[in-house]
Amino acid sequence: MRVLVVAAHPDDEVLGPGGTILRHVKAGDEVCVLIACTGTNLRYDTDAATTLLDAAREVGELLGVRLALGDLPDQGLDTVSLPAIVDVVSREIGASAAEMVYVHHWGDINRDHRILSEATMVATRPYAAPEVRTIRCFETPSSTEWGTPAGLPPFVPTLFVDVADTLDAKIDAFVRYRSEVRPAPHPRSPEALADRGRHWGSVAGLGAAEPFVVARDRW
Repeated sequence: MRVLVVAAHPDDEVLGPGGTILRHVKAGDEVCVLIACTGTNLRYDTDAATTLLDAAREVGELLGVRLALGDLPDQGLDTVSLPAIVDVVSREIGASAAEMVYVHHWGDINRDHRILSEATMVATRPYAAPEVRTIRCFETPSSTEWGTPAGLPPFVPTLFVDVADTLDAKIDAFVRYRSEVRPAPHPRSPEALADRGRHWGSVAGLGAAEPFVVARDRW
């Protein structure tokens, strides 16, 4: 299986589907992670942004994936035309020959996440990317759950991936993003991520799970 994970920012790829990525790699699947927003950064100065990208490369090696970096503006996707964003995603779909795509859920409070989700749906239209058979949308802790109160579509998972054997490794990868780790009970604390995995596991009758909304599945 050839898999593409489309993430907006460094750490999103671990916070959402990190345990599932590790399962894919263990199964022998080819996984590419595209971090789309690595350009002008409104949240960090140049040194901090460089440190984040260094962490992303370290995490990519730890996960065993090929890392691709876009040059779209961080917290500025609303300043870029949708076709330009679609082009970034489409190029990576072609480069990875992806059969399965993971991307942010469209009801996320973070605008970059929502726009990238829309762009990925455009890029993976059946006649634009016929090789893509499955699209799974992931939650981003500290972001997706805060979209619903703002009137955005709720995240209602329809697929649960067993990550009981990869949850610890996911958390170990996330803490490499030192500037992004928060103390408990913040959703981006190691403790909260472990609790979240166990919560979704309890929903599905598993020890730990990552949840997804299946946007399309063709077999």
